Amino acid sequence: MPKKINLDIAEVESREHRLGTIIAWDGKASDLHRESGYESRACGKKKDGCRLCEVKGPFTQGSVCSEQMVECQAGNVRDAVLIQHSPIGCGAGQVPYNSIYRNGLAMRHHKVENIRIINTNLIESDMVFGAAEKLKQSIDDAWERYQPKAIFIATSCATGIIGEDMESIAREKEAELKIPVIPIACEGFRSKHWSTGFDATQHGILRQLVKRNPKKQEDLVNVINLWGSDVFTPMLANLNLRVNYVVDLASVDDLAQLSEAAATVGFCYTLSSYMAAALEQHFGVPEVKAPMPYGFAGTDAWLREIAKVTHREDLVEQFIEAEHKRVAPRIAQLKQKLKGIKGYVATGSAYAHGLIQVLRELDVEVNGSLVFHHDPVYDSGDPREDSLGHLIENYGDVGSFNVSNRQQYQFYGLLKEVNPDFILIRHNGLAPLASRMGIPAAPLGDEHIAIGYDGIVNLGESILDVLAHKKFHDDIKAHTKLPYKKWWLEQKDPYLLAKHPEVING
Repeated sequence: MPKKINLDIAEVESREHRLGTIIAWDGKASDLHRESGYESRACGKKKDGCRLCEVKGPFTQGSVCSEQMVECQAGNVRDAVLIQHSPIGCGAGQVPYNSIYRNGLAMRHHKVENIRIINTNLIESDMVFGAAEKLKQSIDDAWERYQPKAIFIATSCATGIIGEDMESIAREKEAELKIPVIPIACEGFRSKHWSTGFDATQHGILRQLVKRNPKKQEDLVNVINLWGSDVFTPMLANLNLRVNYVVDLASVDDLAQLSEAAATVGFCYTLSSYMAAALEQHFGVPEVKAPMPYGFAGTDAWLREIAKVTHREDLVEQFIEAEHKRVAPRIAQLKQKLKGIKGYVATGSAYAHGLIQVLRELDVEVNGSLVFHHDPVYDSGDPREDSLGHLIENYGDVGSFNVSNRQQYQFYGLLKEVNPDFILIRHNGLAPLASRMGIPAAPLGDEHIAIGYDGIVNLGESILDVLAHKKFHDDIKAHTKLPYKKWWLEQKDPYLLAKHPEVING
């Protein structure tokens, strides 16, 4: 049985403690799956309490933190405000997230406006004397400026170090303003992987925004997603279902009605695991436990399970059959054009599993992938949500399947080993290195591009677009220099420094 999520505590449990998350591993997908032991939360019971043998690197070259994930979740609730109680440097992410937020609003046909994030700008004296009054003033400023329906407060490494009492301040201001004021514990050092920031935001929403005595809406489905285009509304309309998009681009009222829905689904279990499980455990909203909707096998199973949970089995088979027939001719054309092409996926964990499935539907060869972390199990504990196992069972193994927390110095070696014709990415930083190696990258700015049956076609066309620019990347390779020394470029194992730390010490 999965461990029940505790909404009585103010701080979310980190992924490494809750799920056994790791951020470094080297091998085949099948080996990683076997060592993860999905059927048991003990995951092999390695000595010292370790569930999975993680490669321990000597340093981290660069990544993001949990607080940034709170920026891209709580900061994207349309009629709320996020206050970062932090030094101003922690607010650097406001610039790209504002652009992403505005684009997302436009794609979903909402009013386009700037993101509402305030930074308290902690300085040296605040680290000595505390900054409670500065936080209270920022909450008052947020209320005066925006009249929000809710205010989120994100912690930072600085507030964690000085032990700032965020909860007391939040309770005081909530009573004064008569709106939810939600503290979110997301200090960067709280968890070794940024995905805990998703859980932290969702934990606060579940505790303070979701209705406790809901009036059920039998045709409403929660879709836990990011900013992508609206592909779920037309798809689920075929089952006479309405979509409640959360968390990004949602309103406070959308979040409040999470408990009223007939079911909860997601497009990526890294993102949806915590909230979906908690909604089922505490509010009686069933989580749709099925493979993610990528490729024919995943989408078929996903739709059938939604139909089963929402009692619409009579509608689903006709829809699935019609969709297969509709997209088959175009997919056949794409397969012909992509024949002999080799791809590589470098994205978040569960999302990568789904993208590889779609690539193999297109007969694109995939011998390698880089995922930024690995969860041996998701919060439901249900094997139907074993996305890595679904990939291996239905689409085959991946020979070079690596976990690396966006470490560019390792990425060079991984690409050199596989030598793909293109890469799929979701996050900044990896594409420039690939370009210097003459490898074009398709940055998937729309997270939903590969979802469902149309997603197979969409991704195939995106790959053709990026391959058309191969000459441009060959020119970059010919006229640029890689930032690594010759010794490192000659190494066969990208994890050499982790496996043999004596190399660093001479």
